[in-house]
Amino acid sequence: MSQLSPTTAADGHGSDAPSDSTYRAIGIAAAVAFSAVTALFLGAAVLQVDPSLLVEVIYPQFVNAFLIVLGIFVVSAFTSLVGGVLVGLGRVSNTRITYGVSTVYVEFFRGTPLLFQLVMVYFGIPELWPGAFPPDWKYPAAVLALTLNHSAYIGEAVRGGIDAVPDGQMEAARSLGMGYVQSMREVVLPQAWRNALAAIGNDLVIVIKDTSLLTFIAVPELIDAFRSIYSATFDAWTPIIIVAVAYLALTVPLGALVRYMERRATPGGGHE
Repeated sequence: MSQLSPTTAADGHGSDAPSDSTYRAIGIAAAVAFSAVTALFLGAAVLQVDPSLLVEVIYPQFVNAFLIVLGIFVVSAFTSLVGGVLVGLGRVSNTRITYGVSTVYVEFFRGTPLLFQLVMVYFGIPELWPGAFPPDWKYPAAVLALTLNHSAYIGEAVRGGIDAVPDGQMEAARSLGMGYVQSMREVVLPQAWRNALAAIGNDLVIVIKDTSLLTFIAVPELIDAFRSIYSATFDAWTPIIIVAVAYLALTVPLGALVRYMERRATPGGGHE
């Protein structure tokens, strides 16, 4: 009967177990293979781009679509942040009705698809008050639907951030004579903001990507511009490349800004 060395017996592994260097080599090989396949795919896609069409379609159609997406995002992000803070405060409220209403709100808007919410807002609300809405209702409807949806997600991020603040912080603030509102504003919420910043930033990036659904209610955004160009030229890859670059031009800087704010919000994170 073969005997195991003390080291082998203690580790519980045989001598045939892969070493760390083996796992590292496998990881490097997988990364290289993935990078090569991605580079080949991107190269093939770029070769399909028609330079003459590229110049023709960027302006004004894609520029206008980009500006529409940017405008809707800026307004929706601001209103979603405000709504999310209110929802988050409602989710930690000791008042039963406030907690109940905010909980029902979160469950509904997180539990139903954004596309359904767009249908509800764009088609449903005007039927409640016929003739009261302008012909270009699609833009306010887009902002309203995005706000209602993302306020629920940001609200949950705020709730999680508040719950992560130790109870002693609120107790210490109250012992100094601060009221509940002042304690939340000056002590709890600044710490909750740091705790929730990553989740909030991620959701704001999703707001940008969710604007692609607005083509369903005839908002002339980037996907709508792609469909229009493709139906006229039957060239798919030229508008696809433009759409990809446009979305990345929005999401990459926003992601970098969120990471910068996370470092600044972390104690000592703003210094090398």
